Amino acid sequence: MSNHGDSWLLFSMVSGLTVSGNGQIDGQGPIWWENACIGTPSPALQFKRCIGLRLSGLTHVNSPRVHITITTCNDVIVSNLHIIAPETSPNTDGIDISGSVNVNIRDSIIATGDDCIAIGGGSSYIKISGIMCGPGHGISIGSLGHGGTDVVENVDVHNCTMIKTLTGVRIKTYQGGTGYANKISFTGIKFDATSAVNLSDITYRGISGTSNTDNVINLSCSKTVACTNIVVDSVHIKSAIPGRKVYGSCINACGRATHVQPYLDCLKPSTDLCNGPLS
Repeated sequence: MSNHGDSWLLFSMVSGLTVSGNGQIDGQGPIWWENACIGTPSPALQFKRCIGLRLSGLTHVNSPRVHITITTCNDVIVSNLHIIAPETSPNTDGIDISGSVNVNIRDSIIATGDDCIAIGGGSSYIKISGIMCGPGHGISIGSLGHGGTDVVENVDVHNCTMIKTLTGVRIKTYQGGTGYANKISFTGIKFDATSAVNLSDITYRGISGTSNTDNVINLSCSKTVACTNIVVDSVHIKSAIPGRKVYGSCINACGRATHVQPYLDCLKPSTDLCNGPLS
């Protein structure tokens, strides 16, 4: 562990590190949220270039910015965390992952003002399960293609519960960016991809929950590069407001939808439109 200018607590280049217990890290965020002019707040806890990291049991409250960042790490297991910040707190992601491989995040409660979990470029073989997410934005991949080529592969998000999230689960990309995201399996509901990043083999299966938005299934892809081989199966999303109607929409999205509520008939099944047969 060392002091570092861009984080409160930093563990760097440590192999076989275990951080566990029932203690609490309080970032005392309100002073930062209310006074944005005093500077850019730092992540509360950062792990960088660690191999074999194990993080469990802790409670993280009111980080000035991101609660936990995992950067350029390999073989990571994060479990049984409780991460809390007000729904209105700015940029208080629960866990941010970038440039990391073989990361397993499971059985945690994350209720913040931004993404519960955000997966950045250069990350692969990410497993997320048993997460109680919300309120907040949800679970996100990206943003991809910002200032270069980004790649995210082999992400599996399953058995997660979204409660009053803004976007559920989504892929975020920059217009004009390059790269690709494939072999992504989601248990979320928001898919927003509006650039030239190539998105394929995306699965939403076994999803149920509520959303703060009316457009609860949004497959919004680039007008020039279609999203291909999307599967939406056994998805049931309703409004967080009792009795309010919800709907789904698509832009240049190709795949198939079965057992979906609200009814989704906008996926393009044509192999010509999808640039190849569906698997």
